[in-house]
Amino acid sequence: MRRDVWLRIDLLSRQLTPFLLTLFLIMVSIVAVQVPGWAKISPLLSLMAIYHWAVYRHDLMPGYAVFIIGFLQDTLSGTPLGLLTLVYLSVYSVVVSQQRYLIGKSFTIVWLGFALVSAGAMGLAWAIYSLLTGAFLEPKALCYQYLLGASVYPIMARFFLAWQSKVLRTI
Repeated sequence: MRRDVWLRIDLLSRQLTPFLLTLFLIMVSIVAVQVPGWAKISPLLSLMAIYHWAVYRHDLMPGYAVFIIGFLQDTLSGTPLGLLTLVYLSVYSVVVSQQRYLIGKSFTIVWLGFALVSAGAMGLAWAIYSLLTGAFLEPKALCYQYLLGASVYPIMARFFLAWQSKVLRTI
């Protein structure tokens, strides 16, 4: 009986790790870095996590978890409430619907998929932010943020894949 409880706790903790890792990445993104202008161009690490888990293990990152992640990032980062929530849910929906085309493909194809989805996400965020504020957001910083994110994705993907193979292999 006691062993059964510990096995359930172990399983639940493993199932929650994609969500908890993404929350940790939000905290890392929000921590003030002492580099001038970093906040404008810092990559959306949580977008990388959402993309990865939507491709490989969307069962461990359901839509309501993506909603919570977006809402928390909006709240903590000071973006208009609902902006990243809508963007993340849109990305999640697109990736899950196209998952069968990405599973089993080379890393280059998955990376290209991230680059395309990320460009769409940045464009959507830019359009929504511009509409909400009534002024065009400077696209230069957004382009840098996109390029930095596309460049950092292979490092993050390697981490996620290692985590997936070591921690989540049994579920």
